[in-house]
Amino acid sequence: MGTSGTRALPDFNFLCNTGIKFDLSNIPVKAYSDKNPLKTLRKQIGQLLIVGFEPAEVTAQVRALLARLLPSGVILFTRNIASPEQTYQLLQQCRADASTPMFTAVDLEGGRVDRFRNVIGPAPSAADVFATGDRRLFRKHGRIIGDTCRALGFNTNFAPVLDLALEASRTVMSSRAVSSEPKQVILYAREVLIGLHDAKVIGAGKHFPGLGEANLDTHHELPSVNKSLRRMWDEDIVPYRTMRRELPMVLIGHANYPAVTKDNLPASLSKKWITDILRKKIGYGGLIVSDDMEMGAVLKMAPIEQVAVEFVRAGGDLCLICRQEELVVRAYEALVKEAERDRRFARRVAESAARVLVSKQKSRALKGPMQPPTAEKVQHLTRRLWEFGEQIRLATIKQQELA
Repeated sequence: MGTSGTRALPDFNFLCNTGIKFDLSNIPVKAYSDKNPLKTLRKQIGQLLIVGFEPAEVTAQVRALLARLLPSGVILFTRNIASPEQTYQLLQQCRADASTPMFTAVDLEGGRVDRFRNVIGPAPSAADVFATGDRRLFRKHGRIIGDTCRALGFNTNFAPVLDLALEASRTVMSSRAVSSEPKQVILYAREVLIGLHDAKVIGAGKHFPGLGEANLDTHHELPSVNKSLRRMWDEDIVPYRTMRRELPMVLIGHANYPAVTKDNLPASLSKKWITDILRKKIGYGGLIVSDDMEMGAVLKMAPIEQVAVEFVRAGGDLCLICRQEELVVRAYEALVKEAERDRRFARRVAESAARVLVSKQKSRALKGPMQPPTAEKVQHLTRRLWEFGEQIRLATIKQQELA
């Protein structure tokens, strides 16, 4: 490693400390100067992981996990969120030993997917907000959700959903999807992203390339969508093509598209989907995130070690592993082992680590301190959510009367 004339991994400290913008097609590469190349490699691989955990506090075990992996971020769920103050403190503790700014992430769409329902109050679903037909309310939806995330210590929200609201997936997606028309999905999603951005929260479009015709829940099973690339390109993929420069992150779903890939792999493990189509054909330059790798759709196919490695090999940047410490550690060690074994894979790791770090440097959501949520702020947010819910209800009634 690091011998003259050999392409080695980019030096991690260089990537962390540089303040210049990167053209990722020309990432500076130089020989290791670190006396411990394995330590450098492990830091890079940590930047490819966003991890979750079971408890609602940073136990000694959780702290040890975070210190060992130095992950790019953490994601919390309802099980981790007991109150606004506890959530803020938990995220502060997660950040304590981080070597770079962390993505502190949550899934908050409103409606069925609402992690704050019991601690702040319910947010309207995407479908309910869209039914008003009012773009100002679309943006307000993003802003209120973003302000709530920010108040509790989150800087990243895996929303909005860009899946088309088609009949095949209606029982699975229900109010999470807003329209069967790609242009209408774009109209809603753009405003939500602006609202999130104004609240200093990173948004993410999901679930590429589209779950509109997936009739199984990927939490449990792998759906198979037998749809040609031409049809996908003209329908499900339109929001990603149109918004390719507006999406900070794209989250890859766990569905198989045999007419496109000629195999049984989910898109989340597919080089054709991630690199050939999303990165090259569409020209997407932001961060590519996996859906939770603990979902049945992928873990029934292969062990966590294999799915984590294949996601990164396929071109993914951030691997989500959302609950079990054992699976997090197994995935991390498998990535390290594969990067030590395969120099091409090591370069793939370095490319994504660079992209993640540059994204962190550029993001205003990761800059500046977050203030703890006071009782007054929480009360104000609860009131805003209630008033917004009433505004959506009345606007929908008005829209129905005009129809």
